[in-house]
Amino acid sequence: MYRPAVVQQPVILPGEIPPGIDWVTLPNGVRTLAYTHPTAPPPAVPVSQPVPAWAKTTALLAPTVGGGIAAAGIGLSYAAPGLIAMSQALWSAAALVIAAVIAVPLLLRTGRRAVGSSGGGTRTTTHITQNITATGLFGRANGTINHH
Repeated sequence: MYRPAVVQQPVILPGEIPPGIDWVTLPNGVRTLAYTHPTAPPPAVPVSQPVPAWAKTTALLAPTVGGGIAAAGIGLSYAAPGLIAMSQALWSAAALVIAAVIAVPLLLRTGRRAVGSSGGGTRTTTHITQNITATGLFGRANGTINHH
């Protein structure tokens, strides 16, 4: 006579079941242990943060600064011929000032010689001599002035 062997099912207590494993019922009605995916709570809806004031200021200034740079470039391109002419005029004015500083004393010196020699007489030069003496650092000074 044939007797099928009795297979004894292992007994597991609910406290011995590790996390992520649970009893499930299969479609054919058999209950077994299986891995289960824990249901995660739905993700929280992100709350929109207000835009910081520095970001608003930067966003408003960026096109303004860019536009100002562009306007400056266009203005310089229009002004370039005038700027070149002004720099040449400035160099010319500097050369004129240097020439005047050199030429005016020469002309004055030549003019005095011409006037002095045509006057008929010789013009004498006045010499002034000062002799000053003092005793000590804060002593009283005495002096004489001689005209020759």
